[in-house]
Amino acid sequence: MPEPTSKLQRDAARNIVTKYLKVRAGENAIIESWSHTIPMASALVDEVRRVGGRALLVHEDENAWWRAIDRRQSKLLGASNAPEWAAMKAADVYVMFWGPGDTDRIEQLAEKTFDEALAWNWPWYAAARRAGLRGGRMTAGFVTEGRARKWGVDRAQWEERMLKACLVDPEEIAKTGARLLKSLAGGKKVRITHSNGTDLELALSGVAPRVHDGRPHANDKRYGPYRMMATFPEGRAEVGLEATVAEGTFRANRRTNIWWYTHSGGTLEFAGGKLTAFSFEDGEEEFVRQYHHGKAGKDRPSQLKLGLNPAVTDVPNLENIERGCVSLVLGGNEKANFMSWFTLAGSEIEVDGTPVIRAGKIL
Repeated sequence: MPEPTSKLQRDAARNIVTKYLKVRAGENAIIESWSHTIPMASALVDEVRRVGGRALLVHEDENAWWRAIDRRQSKLLGASNAPEWAAMKAADVYVMFWGPGDTDRIEQLAEKTFDEALAWNWPWYAAARRAGLRGGRMTAGFVTEGRARKWGVDRAQWEERMLKACLVDPEEIAKTGARLLKSLAGGKKVRITHSNGTDLELALSGVAPRVHDGRPHANDKRYGPYRMMATFPEGRAEVGLEATVAEGTFRANRRTNIWWYTHSGGTLEFAGGKLTAFSFEDGEEEFVRQYHHGKAGKDRPSQLKLGLNPAVTDVPNLENIERGCVSLVLGGNEKANFMSWFTLAGSEIEVDGTPVIRAGKIL
């Protein structure tokens, strides 16, 4: 039997359904879950029904998925799923959890095999756009025993902190984000400083920044081709950078978690708009491997992410939404074929000489 649903899971599910997704009576919702996320998925089903919606729970059984991998059926797993596609046509809302949950085994899986098993992802977004869906991805799916053990955190406490971040009102995030965007509007130069030796000067691209408050933006093209899907929890502002301008040093004091790959203690040196040197306390080998295979643009900054969620403090997988944190994105364009980011808490950020964040506090 799966674990019972906790009060915190029910509270987080209610907030997501009522305030982030705003599910209405008569709407159809699909909740896609893996075995390790069934309790939280069950809570979401309950909350959809509570407001008068109809819910379909899709369960991807972990053991069955791995048996297919063992049979070398990764391409079958990655093929478009006709029954699910048909259900999507009748749905209004879609919530999915990341999986599978055996992250130790994922790390041992050949990259080609894993890519084949996830090949359904891009056609899925095209189908979701055609269906007019709105929904979100549950980062709670990343909370696994394997990752907790590897990163030295308590799994239960990690999940608790992640779910508490889902209790924040998206209106609060939106208001804080609007205030920050007003400070960024029309700005040209950005300077990031910190007592750890960070002192980096960048230039804004002039493209209007965006706030991700956790609510899907299905009809707003500014949010790109995947705008129908938000992330829970959420809370960040994104501002584009002029890729040819970067001078100085950036030293991260938060871990970066990208799927199962992590790095921490990253120090980046920039000159003439390019990354000229780097070092890490942990994770350098994998960074070097991916960076080596990157193409033009991999060595240039592309974006700043500014955290807005007040319930997050150094939570794995949520570093770039921690209120007052700044994350510097390296690479990230289609030609570069490489992207990573580096997060700094407690910094001071100036736009054209005017402080907008001081000691991690948004002014």
